[in-house]
Amino acid sequence: MTILVTGATGMIGSQVIKHLRSRGYGARALVRDPAKATLLEGVEVVKGDMLDVDSMRAAMRGVRTLFLLNAVVPDEFTQAMIALNLAREAGIERIVYFSVLHSDTYVDVPHFAGKHAIERMIEQTDLKAGILRPAYFINNDMSVKDTILDGGAYPMPVGETGLAMVDARDIAEVAAIELLRRNQAAVPIQREVIEIVGPELLTGTAIAGIWSEVLGRPVEYVGGDLARFELTMRSSWPSWAALDMRMMAQRFQSEGMLGGDGAVERLTKMLGRPLRSYRDFAAEVAGG
Repeated sequence: MTILVTGATGMIGSQVIKHLRSRGYGARALVRDPAKATLLEGVEVVKGDMLDVDSMRAAMRGVRTLFLLNAVVPDEFTQAMIALNLAREAGIERIVYFSVLHSDTYVDVPHFAGKHAIERMIEQTDLKAGILRPAYFINNDMSVKDTILDGGAYPMPVGETGLAMVDARDIAEVAAIELLRRNQAAVPIQREVIEIVGPELLTGTAIAGIWSEVLGRPVEYVGGDLARFELTMRSSWPSWAALDMRMMAQRFQSEGMLGGDGAVERLTKMLGRPLRSYRDFAAEVAGG
């Protein structure tokens, strides 16, 4: 009962594989470059590219369950469409698709809108899929660790409305649980949306306050300037991606990123433990 994991060397995919292995299941890992898959022990590594139809057909041969995670790239939508159409062709009826929270309302954010279009395709073609909608990753803040620790400033433009930020480790574990639920089911499970959120709503000021308490010295929230944020992103990201992130941050600031009623309780039940908090993350980073 082969499980194919895409995005297998990334933050989420690699941890999904880890959780599958801890539960006694192997996986087939789809990678562009097998040389980068050296840490994926105990899994079958297959070379493939989502825009290479022949390699995707080969990767899906004999697969029972698919975990589909697409990177934020200009052709993300096309990649996902190809993968899902080839999954239908291969008779794969157990799918977990990695979307994003508020894909249906952040309509002017390119990678959100693309994911929602894929969700519509899943619904209208009656694919048997679990659709995961995670909130903003707490772990993204590792990219600004030095600014926080050395500069005393929290620069991420999360705004003051509130985000239900969630630890990537919790996201990956939920994904693995959902994959196994579908993989082990006697008959394919119907489409279902699962919101993956953290245990609390966090604002920029609140996050700065957490860092201040953890570090024992003042940390100021300085993430209000979206033009500055875009410019900073362009120093290491393509201009299209920097604008995409700016549009996302604009929505963060105007609307927030909030889970629905009962989401935290459902996730806690799935995991069998409390969700990790931002304070947990900050303490780990500060501790070294």
